[in-house]
Amino acid sequence: MTLLLAVSGTARAQTASITVASTTSTEQSGLFRHILPLFKRASGIDVKIVALGTGQALDVGRRGDADVVFVHDQAAEEKFVADGFGVRRIPVMYNDFVLIGPGDDPAKSAGKDIVAGFKAVYNAKSAFVSRGDKSGTHAAELRYWKQTALDPATEKASWYRETGSGMGPALNTAAAMNAYILADRGTWLSFKNRQNLKIVVEGDTKLFNQYGVMLVNPAKHAHVKRDAGQKFIDWLVSAEGQAAIAHYKIAGEQLFFPNATK
Repeated sequence: MTLLLAVSGTARAQTASITVASTTSTEQSGLFRHILPLFKRASGIDVKIVALGTGQALDVGRRGDADVVFVHDQAAEEKFVADGFGVRRIPVMYNDFVLIGPGDDPAKSAGKDIVAGFKAVYNAKSAFVSRGDKSGTHAAELRYWKQTALDPATEKASWYRETGSGMGPALNTAAAMNAYILADRGTWLSFKNRQNLKIVVEGDTKLFNQYGVMLVNPAKHAHVKRDAGQKFIDWLVSAEGQAAIAHYKIAGEQLFFPNATK
């Protein structure tokens, strides 16, 4: 009987945790530090976060090395589900991207038009830092460059630097170089090393940044913790989870805006 109870207790301990592959923006903005203790209190489930660019996070899900994927590149997320790796994509929250630049804005990029802002940086050949990591932010940056019909990455422009790093380290590079960079607002608000940088372009509808969550498909990977993973998803889109997201603020400014659809 003692042995059976020990085995049962071990099994419960193993199922009382999940792995979530998510973006660096949700981790580095401090959102998870705010909401995960609330989820643990409600469910008893521990959550381990693997914070990567969205493309890499989806790869983790494809390999079955996570139970849940929580990212922000809708086209890539929909393909993940269509290819059978995710059960269903559910919108959770949104914020927006912003173009960050030097305080004196040498490219004269300021305004509310992100495509015009990118063109101004290109024409001025001002230093620009790209994450270059196949993240959701990198995918958005490439969309904006495509809309300009300009391509500094392919041209290997000397003023365009790809870091292959997460949002926080890329912002540190931009601060050190006094360069332009596309960032999600949440990470920017939580970023301490701003140096001379400021927001130069914001408010364009093209800068909308939606986040979605997906259970990794147990039919592809039998070891996926379906029940515990689904509990996390259900909590995120519940009234309690959505309120927790809305209440996360820095200096009184809200970082993410819940908009779940069940």
